[in-house]
Amino acid sequence: MKIGILAVQGAFIEHEAQITSIAARSVDQIECIQIRQRKDLEDLDGIILPGGESTVQGKLLRDLDLFDDLQKLILQGLPTLATCAGLILLARTLENDPVKHLATLPVTVQRNAYGRQLGSFTVSSDVGDINDFPLVFIRAPYITSAGPETKILTTVDHHIVGVEYKNQIGLAFHPEMTRDTRIHEYFLRKVKSWCSCLQCTG
Repeated sequence: MKIGILAVQGAFIEHEAQITSIAARSVDQIECIQIRQRKDLEDLDGIILPGGESTVQGKLLRDLDLFDDLQKLILQGLPTLATCAGLILLARTLENDPVKHLATLPVTVQRNAYGRQLGSFTVSSDVGDINDFPLVFIRAPYITSAGPETKILTTVDHHIVGVEYKNQIGLAFHPEMTRDTRIHEYFLRKVKSWCSCLQCTG
């Protein structure tokens, strides 16, 4: 499996460390690369969009001529894990903001939803079938609405902070900022399933 991590800005190193940690104890061959130019998008089996500054990332995707190819891959079903700013990049709609980025995930997101008082905090919650996962929020967004086919994975204080739609996972928090690798392991299982399906149809 070849996993690409968008590395133009943000917390991509932390995601790479999680994938590398899993690869070291896995029987599967897992390769991790950093995406900085169009050729880095070739032959990927999955992609991670990290936290950071969504406005900067969105601009760099266009400036580096990554935007169209990346959007096409995600729409074609490439398994995608997006955290914090990555969630904003995927969101179809942003609250009180006409800007749209990749717009592949049918949710509405409010940027910087947790104000200064709750700028950074950690709670524990179930995420889908993953029990008691530490949710690390850093000036995080949350999801104000989700499409009918979008599965809600977790909520905090009645706000949606994790969803799954087809092969896209969108999280308002930072699993890469913990030592718990279960969310990345779940993502890699989706990637493996995707690869198996491609082999069957190929």
